[in-house]
Amino acid sequence: MANTMELFAQEAPEVAAAFNNLIIAVVKRPALDAKTKQLIYIAMKAAMGDDTAVKAHIPMAKAAGATREEVIDAILMTVTVSGIRGVAHCLPEAVAQFEK
Repeated sequence: MANTMELFAQEAPEVAAAFNNLIIAVVKRPALDAKTKQLIYIAMKAAMGDDTAVKAHIPMAKAAGATREEVIDAILMTVTVSGIRGVAHCLPEAVAQFEK
């Protein structure tokens, strides 16, 4: 089975293209550097308990220069807002990706 984004593009190509253009527009904004944007994204998705998105964005954060400690702290920040769910669902994957 295709991954979620591939399935999205296959089933609704015009909507997927519009979504991708939105992402590109947000990423191109210059005020925050790529590492900070990835850490924010990881924290937001962890707060939602979306371990699939966190798993996908950790390599991007690493490529942008994020350290293991920065990614862990981004995930831990969510505990004060949304409880333990993000930590429980996303921290193990974050640690595992930095052990590779």
